[in-house]
Amino acid sequence: MKYRLCVAWLVLSGLSGASSAETGDARILAARDAATRGDAAALSKLADQPSSHTLEPYVQYWLLSNRIARLTEAVPAGAVSAFLRSNSGSWLAEKLRNEWVRRLGFEKRWSEMDAEYGLLMQPDQGAQCYAIQSGGPAADAARAALEAQWLSLLDVPDSCIQPLQELVLLGRLGNEEVWQRFRRLVEGKRFPAARNVLNLLPESQQPAGSSLTLALDSPARFLASPAARNPQGRAGREMVLAAIARQARSNVREAASIWQDLADKGFRDEERAYAWGQLAWLAAQSHLPEASAWFTQAQATSMVPEQRAWRVRANLRSGNWAGVRQAIEAMPGEQRDAADWSYWYGRALQAQNRPQEAQQYFLRNADSASFYGILSTEALGRSYQWPSASAPITTQELGRVQQSGDFRRAEALYRLEMRTEGMREWNWGIRGADDRYLLAAAEHARRLGLYDRAINTAERTRNEHDFGLRYLAPYYDVFSREAQTQQLDLAWVFGLVRQESRFQPVARSGVGAQGLMQVMPATGKWIAGKQGWKDYEPGWLTRIDTNVKLGSAYLRHVLDSLSNHPVLASAAYNAGPGRARKWRDTRPLEGAVYAETIPFTETRDYVKKVMTNAELYATLLERRPASLSSRLGRVPASGGPELALSSDEP
Repeated sequence: MKYRLCVAWLVLSGLSGASSAETGDARILAARDAATRGDAAALSKLADQPSSHTLEPYVQYWLLSNRIARLTEAVPAGAVSAFLRSNSGSWLAEKLRNEWVRRLGFEKRWSEMDAEYGLLMQPDQGAQCYAIQSGGPAADAARAALEAQWLSLLDVPDSCIQPLQELVLLGRLGNEEVWQRFRRLVEGKRFPAARNVLNLLPESQQPAGSSLTLALDSPARFLASPAARNPQGRAGREMVLAAIARQARSNVREAASIWQDLADKGFRDEERAYAWGQLAWLAAQSHLPEASAWFTQAQATSMVPEQRAWRVRANLRSGNWAGVRQAIEAMPGEQRDAADWSYWYGRALQAQNRPQEAQQYFLRNADSASFYGILSTEALGRSYQWPSASAPITTQELGRVQQSGDFRRAEALYRLEMRTEGMREWNWGIRGADDRYLLAAAEHARRLGLYDRAINTAERTRNEHDFGLRYLAPYYDVFSREAQTQQLDLAWVFGLVRQESRFQPVARSGVGAQGLMQVMPATGKWIAGKQGWKDYEPGWLTRIDTNVKLGSAYLRHVLDSLSNHPVLASAAYNAGPGRARKWRDTRPLEGAVYAETIPFTETRDYVKKVMTNAELYATLLERRPASLSSRLGRVPASGGPELALSSDEP
């Protein structure tokens, strides 16, 4: 059945030029399944029957990887070395070498580990920490890199626990840094790690009794306790701060009220500022008007990048351009110079009647094919124009790509529905490539029908560009028909699908959304019933025509229920109509402000990309200049007349 599905997918997705199923596919799939089950005996038996299949290295890799992972069993080092030699330079060799380095480090075979580590092109975090433990040639550089991640590395491999502890024990970091890491771990909800990091403090400076457990697990109870009303020392104060940060996630206004009663209980200025910063951060994400004032009280503490971003967003939301400018000026240079904050800083200067200075900030990113690049171009009073097209790819350039083992393996992996491995092989094949090679690889992917790889590869070019490859429009007839039926803007539909699935008919998300338009099963069934389509069955989600039919009908529905506004409908398609409505304001908002202040990072990025895609597709399909500002428009205020959401809507 799996084999028939693979062949059917070839036909369905238009893989013109792709090879037909290779003899031996069943063996590759059987080996993959055995590796997934951890069935070493079955893997060994399959590996003992080598073939000339394109994916033969995967069978051997799975066998060796399985053995390396079995920490109580010996690994045939000769077989590992032979694999690394015969597959030198490949993604699989790099992956296995990282695993082998970690195994050698686990066994403290330091000289062997150092030799293999030196051959890695992209050592992973676990391997880097073993390099520190070994004390070999790479130890100092790896330790410096780990120290730089002291506040940002939240998920720590086992091999990094000792090196992180040594940064404190050897005096490279002090007690203050321990408390700062504790705060970051609490903010990131890594509570076991937060508890453990406090063991690096002298015993006399650690939290007393059960206060740590109570502060993290039952913050409301802790904040009502005598320990919170009369905090003892740094540890006592930090427990209150942790509990406030935890309680704010449940009810930020209630947490703020509690903090106002506690803030004068011997806290330092920086500690008070930290608490207000946590409250302001969460208030801004909830679009509470208090956020800007609370951020003002937080200026004496060091904020994480996302916290600083939400300080800007809080002021954007309230229309306080002076506050926007001050919040961006408070950012460190690297963050302040990003395209989004350059644009909004220019807008703040513009609002304060400083147009010439504003232009300098718009010029920084103007003419780039991005959300803020196009908005910056339009802020300068001109329309975005496609850059000059690159010279066509030659037969020789295409042939060089087609001969690459990385791409041949990627093609075979996609054919067998091993999409994650296929993507990694493809990305390995284009690492460090120049623009001409990238464009040739993108064209090769387009011819294979691997539209996601074509788009992603074409987007990597730096000087030579092919926007026809970046903004492919496959299945045009299907999308055009359904857009016309549902009275949808075709450019917007293409922009949304490009973001949803990159035009992969078999795409399936981690939560179960399927097909080109990533329709959830419950949504597909619901919208089919709402449209009166009596013959609906789950197979509609995976067929191109019916998937587009369902997705387009749902798009029409969310548009109708959200004031016919594409920004709101885009947000609703990703996060649900209820959230899209909740994120509006009591007054109309500029579309770009609404998009920038969406609380969910995924949805915020999604809406900006969909709207940018839509405008660029409009220039491609309609041959007219882009006007992203007009497309974004103004999002209507909440509370106006609109269709009620159906009670049974998924």
